[in-house]
Amino acid sequence: MLLLKDMNSGVYEKNAEIGLALLAALAGESILLLGPPGVAKSMVARRLKRAFVNAKAFEYLMSRFSTPDEIFGPVSISRLKACDRYERVTAGYLPEADVVFLDEIWKAGPAIQNTLLTVINEKVFRNGDQEIRMPLKLLVAASNELPTQGEGLEALWDRFIIRIVSECIKDEAEFYKMLLDDEKDDVKTDRWQITNEEYTDWQQRIAEIKVSQEVLGCITEIRKGLKGVEVDGAEQHRPIYVSDRRWKKIVNLMKTSAFVHGRNEVTAMDVLPVYHCLWNEPSEIMGTKKMVVAALFVEHGRKIERLSTALKADLKVTKVREALEQARRKNDHRDDDLVVVDGFYYQIEEHRTGNSVVFMVDYMNMRVYDPKCPPPSTPGVIYYDPMNPKRTIVRTFAADIEHTELAGAERVNLYRDDRHIYINGMKFAMRRMTRGERQTEFEFEPQSVTNHDFGAELEAIVEMMDNRTKEIYENIFVSNDDRADMDDYLKTLRKQIAYVRVDASKLI
Repeated sequence: MLLLKDMNSGVYEKNAEIGLALLAALAGESILLLGPPGVAKSMVARRLKRAFVNAKAFEYLMSRFSTPDEIFGPVSISRLKACDRYERVTAGYLPEADVVFLDEIWKAGPAIQNTLLTVINEKVFRNGDQEIRMPLKLLVAASNELPTQGEGLEALWDRFIIRIVSECIKDEAEFYKMLLDDEKDDVKTDRWQITNEEYTDWQQRIAEIKVSQEVLGCITEIRKGLKGVEVDGAEQHRPIYVSDRRWKKIVNLMKTSAFVHGRNEVTAMDVLPVYHCLWNEPSEIMGTKKMVVAALFVEHGRKIERLSTALKADLKVTKVREALEQARRKNDHRDDDLVVVDGFYYQIEEHRTGNSVVFMVDYMNMRVYDPKCPPPSTPGVIYYDPMNPKRTIVRTFAADIEHTELAGAERVNLYRDDRHIYINGMKFAMRRMTRGERQTEFEFEPQSVTNHDFGAELEAIVEMMDNRTKEIYENIFVSNDDRADMDDYLKTLRKQIAYVRVDASKLI
């Protein structure tokens, strides 16, 4: 946006403040700058005044002695005498300003703060018996402290939709530029200034912006995340309350972002800056940012997790198949007359419904019963075959499979002799070939039991992540720090993808 580029000219590490202030102004919302004195908080409001044609500005430093007359204008004595009407002379004061800057906002008295509630939320000022529609586009408040709890300031605090911590210049090179910069704060923005007609038209067009289902899903994830936000220096996570009214205004900010970027629908590109609208204390900022970033990539993370789970299942089955194939081909290590079912199982006679099998490897490795010296039993499990619910499978715990996760799994004790298998001490014969019967040949064909093309699906996930990252990068209201923090989170996802790739390479 060319206007924003001009407004940031000659500014040192205040791009985020100015950008978000412009976003708030175009959305008709307010912004709070939290930071120590001397970090150019008032300059943000002065720069925003230049964004609008013939805009009027009002600045005031609050104190506990400030009166409503100093903010909203003095009472008109002439009107009081002539008409017995209590009205203020508002010319040159807050009710007639387009851009307002109120420093040390929490030091104002209750009379001022209560009036500001209506001013910020409804853009209306009651003067005598009349309600005046204000031209207010942006109210910038500043403070070096949070509102004191227990003094009834929660409602006013909630009115400031965007909150941002404004700090001293961190980068040494930028600090030197600021020290040596002799230019005055006289940046010209006449080329790109917004007229009142444009502003009114834009408000209507912003209201017509649609919100994608994808973004609604992100909001749902964020609301879940707000139930427990990571806090700097604290072991336990903290819940953060965000009112329905505040969410409505947050969505309006996202609509404004979409409009500024030339779109008629809110997408994931517009979501990241909303973390500025969620925190209540500076210690919650990083936690809320991480939570919003995670919400933006939650579906990608879930796809990676589902793929990883499917791959683990494939690896387990592959290992079992390798072992079974090896055992099946070594005739000298198995009973030649035992019937092999589906290439991998031995059939158990008269057990349950008559369709019970035991894996060949498990049977051969089972402890052999000796009447003179009864062996300790082998722990095992019986479960219904997920691929064939009418079949019961007997396994030993030595096998590489998560038995406890199988539906209806029953733990048992196992051992065998030359002709039988013993399940919990009960003897069952093994099915054997009759005279003249030949073993059915079975060719082992390695395949993915979950029907996944892991390589292609991983590449698709990476491409989707890259596309989303690129979109978010292009949002002019996303700072360099935000991009860096998002990249840090993405490193975790990319590491998970790398692990899945390594496991996928082990598949036969």
